[in-house]
Amino acid sequence: MFITKKHLSRRTFLRGMGATVALPFLGAMVPARTALGQTAAAIPHRYGFVYVPMGTVMKEWMPAQVGRDFEFSPILKSLEPFRDNVNVISGLRNYGANGHSPSSGTFLSGAFPAHGSTILLNTTVDQVIAQQIGQGTTFPSLEFATEDHSSHLGSCAGDFLCSYMSTVSWRTPTQPLPMEINPRIVFEMMFGGSESTPEARQARLSQSTSILDTVAESVRDLQRDLGAGDQAKLSEYLENVREIERRIVQGEQQRSEANLEAPPTPVGVPENWEEHVDLLWELGALAYQGDLTRVITFMMSAELSTRSYPQIGVADGHHPISHNNFVPEQMAKKAKVDAYHVERVAKFLARLESIPAGDGTSLLDNFTLLYGSGMSNSNAHDHVNLPVFVVSSKLGGNRHIKAGVEAETRDNELVPKFSKMTKMSDLHLALIQSSGSEMESYGIGEQESDGAFDFSV
Repeated sequence: MFITKKHLSRRTFLRGMGATVALPFLGAMVPARTALGQTAAAIPHRYGFVYVPMGTVMKEWMPAQVGRDFEFSPILKSLEPFRDNVNVISGLRNYGANGHSPSSGTFLSGAFPAHGSTILLNTTVDQVIAQQIGQGTTFPSLEFATEDHSSHLGSCAGDFLCSYMSTVSWRTPTQPLPMEINPRIVFEMMFGGSESTPEARQARLSQSTSILDTVAESVRDLQRDLGAGDQAKLSEYLENVREIERRIVQGEQQRSEANLEAPPTPVGVPENWEEHVDLLWELGALAYQGDLTRVITFMMSAELSTRSYPQIGVADGHHPISHNNFVPEQMAKKAKVDAYHVERVAKFLARLESIPAGDGTSLLDNFTLLYGSGMSNSNAHDHVNLPVFVVSSKLGGNRHIKAGVEAETRDNELVPKFSKMTKMSDLHLALIQSSGSEMESYGIGEQESDGAFDFSV
C-alpha cells in the first residue's frame, strides 16, 4: 500500500496578485494513511445540458433499430466511440402552441412560457440539480452561449418576451439566467479571483501578463511537496490553462488586426464559430476538473439564428434551411449542420475522457449530459418526438429507447409519427433524481411529469 506523505485539501487554490487558480484532483489530496485509488469522499458527478435550435431532420437523426447495439444515425455518428454511455430517446414531447420561443422556453423547464409582458416559467432542471449538488462549489452552475439574441437576431418570436429565447436556464420561475458568450469573461471569472478589480485585470492584460505568471511563486511552493506523478498532472493542467488563455488572446488580436468592429459583441469572442464553441467547452472542462462547478448549461446556437456554416459547406443561414419544406438539397444542409453540432459535443466528451477524476476514473466516467432541441420538425415548429440524447456513466447507455408508440402510418414519409408519447418532464425528473434529489414530481400543468423516465428499457 502506498501512503501519501502530504495531504492537500480538495479546495486548495493557487493564488497570486489578482488571480486564483483551482487545482485538479491530485494524489496528494488522498488523506494520509489512505491507499491511492481509494478516496475519502465519493468523486463528484457532473452534469451538462446542451440546447440546439430549430429541430432536426428526424429521418437522419432517429436510429432505425430500437434497444441495444443500434446503428448510429448519420447525425449522431460522431457519438459512436461513447456508445456504452449513449441513450438516444425517441417519442418525448412537450405541450403547448408551436413556435421558437416555446421551444427554447420549455426544453429544460417542464412549463410553457407566459405570453405578453409577463416573465414566468419554472426553475429549470439544470438549476434544480445545481441547488442539489453545486452549493459547495465556486459556481453552482455556469451558463454559456454563442449568440447574444438582442445583438445578433434583432427580434423575438410571437408575443413572448425575448427572455425565453435568450437563455434556457432559469434560477426561479421569474429569474432567467444570462448566458455568457465571451470566453475572455468566462476565463477571468474562473481565474481572476474575487479580490481582483476590473482595473487590476485590465492592467495585467495591457502588459500581456498571463494569469499563470501571477501564481508562479505559489506553483513553485506547491511543487516542492508533490510527488513526480502529481507534478506531471499539475503541469499538464496549468499548460491547458495557458493554452486556452493564448487562444483567447490570439482571437482578440486577429479581430483587432483585421479592424473588425462589432460593438455588440464583447472583445474575446472568436470570429470562427467552431473555435468559439471549442474554447467554451475547454473552459467547461477546466471548470469541471478544478471542481469550480458541477453543472454547465450551453446554448450552442439560438432559435431564429441566421448563422451560416461555410466551414462545412453550408453558406445558407441556419433558420432558412430549417424551413426546408422537405426539399432534399435543403434538408441535407440542415442535417449537415445538426451533425456538426453533435461533433462539437463528441469532441468535448473525448476531452473529458482524457482528464483523470481520481480513483482511476476520468471525468467522463462521472458525468451526465442531456442534449437536444425543444423543436422536432422545424417546418412545423412542433414539440413532438423531440430529438434528444443522454450521455451518462450513471444511467448507462448503448440504447435507443422508444418512449412511446409509433403510429402505423405517417402524414409525411420523412417525419416519424407517434400515437403515444412520454412527457419530456419525465426525463427531467429522472435526471433530477439521479443527482440525489428526492423530488417526486417535476413540471407545471399539463407538462407535469407522470413519473421518472425509465432507463432500464
